[in-house]
Amino acid sequence: MTEPTITVYGAYWCPDCRRSKQFLGEHQIPYRWVDIEQDKAGEAYVLAKNAGKRIIPTIEFADGALLVEPSNAALAAKLGLKMKAERSHYDLIVVGGGPAGLTAALYAAREGISTLVIERAALGGQAAATERLDNMPGFAEGIEGAKFADQLRQQAARFGVEMLQAQDVAGVRSHHNYHCVATADGSEYSARALLLTTGSRYRRLGAPGENDFIGAGIHFCATCDGPFYKGLPVAVIGGGNSAAEESIFLASLTEKVTLLVRGDQLKASQVIQEKTLRHPKIEVRFHTEVVRFDGAGGKLKAVTIRDLQSASTEVIHPAGVFVFIGLTPNTGFLNPDRIRLDRWGFVVTGHDLVHGGERPTGFETREPGILETSAPGIFAAGDVRAGSTKQVASAAGEGATAALLIREHLKSA
Repeated sequence: MTEPTITVYGAYWCPDCRRSKQFLGEHQIPYRWVDIEQDKAGEAYVLAKNAGKRIIPTIEFADGALLVEPSNAALAAKLGLKMKAERSHYDLIVVGGGPAGLTAALYAAREGISTLVIERAALGGQAAATERLDNMPGFAEGIEGAKFADQLRQQAARFGVEMLQAQDVAGVRSHHNYHCVATADGSEYSARALLLTTGSRYRRLGAPGENDFIGAGIHFCATCDGPFYKGLPVAVIGGGNSAAEESIFLASLTEKVTLLVRGDQLKASQVIQEKTLRHPKIEVRFHTEVVRFDGAGGKLKAVTIRDLQSASTEVIHPAGVFVFIGLTPNTGFLNPDRIRLDRWGFVVTGHDLVHGGERPTGFETREPGILETSAPGIFAAGDVRAGSTKQVASAAGEGATAALLIREHLKSA
């Protein structure tokens, strides 16, 4: 793990501190956290640097520079994240910089297609936040998620792909032969083809108290936040591959992991199940759901759980909780009247668009491409697409396929 060169001075109750930590975490930037409520030397340092004022967050960088209560834009500028594109029009715009998006971008760029990738967080997507990828073809011993993401980014850059980070997409619209992407900073970029690879995010439980303690005891990224719980007990919620894999990773750092599973068995792959169930530092509790989260001073202190067989409740006291209960697609910026979504919000593509007999506008005389959406010239690949397998290898494969489909589309666009 990379040694942090950034120090964030703050307090657990401070919402701006949580926002800054979230921003750094999304961009996979390591930092050292100093809670000035617990660290008197840290508090004295903040007072000294702010003329006797207790202003947080105060963020110090390797070059000695300080940012005090910075906006996300100020953080992005200091970190050198590119937030403005060089041009306003491209052959292809890829929205989302995970394995599907970056693979598509490098394939397209190799074909001489001018390509812009827009990503709101870290390039590499969820793969970058995964501790280790063991089932990626070509890596016999596995590879760290962050390293894989960085290699993919470098490969795309080598072929001339332009990449924007820290940019939220506010909306997508089409007119004539052009597809336009509006970003949250007020910019707009157009292209002859558009690829949606925005992936998905971890679903929340919705239990009482959850929103109150996100970033202050409740987390969705073990790689980002697990190191803060070294030698302490934690709980993981979920029963699939992500929950089991992250439990194994957390067990390498923490005193104990309690894995809370609603069902009667794990839904992870057989290999991961066996590793989890045999691990001496992981306790798996089946038929268990979370009732509520409680805390004090803005910090999580207790979790009430219920045994679904006996209906009895119990209060446990993990230092931190990590939630892995599935995925929600990142499609909130799309107009569902133009880009068809399924009932879970994933993007519908290909034959599924015409399976019921009704054809979307623009497909009266031709079939949609296998990864084409209900808007001609707009494609989707990876986790955001309905029917995708939510695996890194298949996301990369879909990205390559999408690029080849887009190459053919551009010949007539």
